[in-house]
Amino acid sequence: MLFELLRYLHFFAIFGIAGTIIIENIAIQPAITSEDVGNLIKIDTVYQVCLILVLLIGFTLWVGVGKGSSFYSENPLFLVKIGLFTLLVLISIYPTLFYRQNKDNNEEKIPVPSIVPLILKAELALLLIIPLFAFLMARGIGLPS
Repeated sequence: MLFELLRYLHFFAIFGIAGTIIIENIAIQPAITSEDVGNLIKIDTVYQVCLILVLLIGFTLWVGVGKGSSFYSENPLFLVKIGLFTLLVLISIYPTLFYRQNKDNNEEKIPVPSIVPLILKAELALLLIIPLFAFLMARGIGLPS
C-alpha cells in the first residue's frame, strides 16, 4: 500500500511540475510587469516544491520501497532519466534568479532576457522526454540480461 501511495504522490508532483512549466511558458513575454513577476515567483515556488517532492519521493521509491534499488541502479535508462531530471533542475535556476532579482523592480515593463523563454521551452521538452525513459525503465527495458 505504501508503494502505491508514494507512486501516486510522485505522479501528483510530476503533474504539478508540468502544470507550472506550462503556465510559465504561457505567461512569459518579451517584457513583463512587476505584477507578472510576482505571479511568476508564486508559480515558480510551486514548481520548486514539486521538484523537491519528486526528488524526495523518487529517492524513497528508489532505495526504500518498490522493486529495490538494484532494479533501478543497474539500468542505464534510469541513469539517463536521473541525468535529464538533474538537467531540468539546473536549467531552471536561471529563470528563478531572474524572477527573484526583479521582484522589487518598479519599472513599468521589465525586459525578459531571450534565454528565459528558451529555458522554459527546454524544460517543457525535458518533461516530455523523461517519462519515456521512466516508462521503458519500469518495464525492465535496459536491464542487463
